[in-house]
Amino acid sequence: MGKQIITMGSKANILRFSLNVSDIDRNYYQEHKFTIAHQPPETGIHIIARILAFTLNAHERLAYTKGTDTKHEPVIWQKDLTGAIELWIEIGETDEKRTRKACSRSKHVIIYTYKEESSAIWWEHESSKFNLLKNLSVISLPVKALEDLASMIDRTMKWQFTIQDRHVWISNNDRTVEFDPVIWKEHELEED
Repeated sequence: MGKQIITMGSKANILRFSLNVSDIDRNYYQEHKFTIAHQPPETGIHIIARILAFTLNAHERLAYTKGTDTKHEPVIWQKDLTGAIELWIEIGETDEKRTRKACSRSKHVIIYTYKEESSAIWWEHESSKFNLLKNLSVISLPVKALEDLASMIDRTMKWQFTIQDRHVWISNNDRTVEFDPVIWKEHELEED
């Protein structure tokens, strides 16, 4: 798989990720390499949330976009061969208007939250509206796992991801972190 470079501006630390993904649930086995520019305002936990969102949906056409600096693109997306958006991935607590627009433009939208307390309050407030969107999934990433993985960030990282029965194991040379994503809402599958 080719390298992707994700930039976020100048004065950034450069992080190199090599992710070996074994997703047994989806029968997907591939290595992905990224170079990420980490600007000081972005936390390690946010970087990990972006990496996990990519890994949990890894696909040869899945790609990082220009990021949240644009209101017309998600953080991550997957397009089909015609350019139509198949998957739209947001990181964090998005508003209803942006989410509805994403759902109208994409076959499937996933919101990954990563701030335990504020995300729970956000979901309690938004869930009645978001539950009406059939092609939306909302997943909470456990804070403890995010913190453990953020403590493993280094300039060059080679991580192994294994996903089976929705359980996730991430290991590097000497540490392993495992968790179950918390599914708050799952999209309704369409018959193809």
